[in-house]
Amino acid sequence: QVRLVESGGGLVQAGGSLRLSCTGSGIRFSLNTMGWYRQAPGKQRELVASISLGGRTNYTDSVKGRFTISRDNTKNMVYLQMDSLKPEDTAVYYCNLKVFGGIGYNWGQGTQVTVSS
Repeated sequence: QVRLVESGGGLVQAGGSLRLSCTGSGIRFSLNTMGWYRQAPGKQRELVASISLGGRTNYTDSVKGRFTISRDNTKNMVYLQMDSLKPEDTAVYYCNLKVFGGIGYNWGQGTQVTVSS
């Protein structure tokens, strides 16, 4: 079974930073495009950032210049560095293979990020 585990969330004041980590079992991240997603209360889950097999990154407009996705294939890890956090960034954050996220499959528990004013 493919299992994904997110960590690193927490409570931070506006303008602060957090670094999220994701690791998986049963799958090699090096063979897949990976993504970070988030879901705020009452809102749909959205793709925040993705990183391709070759390291190309993409971001949703609301986080460009503030968030950075990266991967370490030797450790089978994906990261999301979040800087200049805003209250509207408050959500549960999930990592997933992008192909799975696109079909709503294989979600883990996520990690809660709360940004106070």
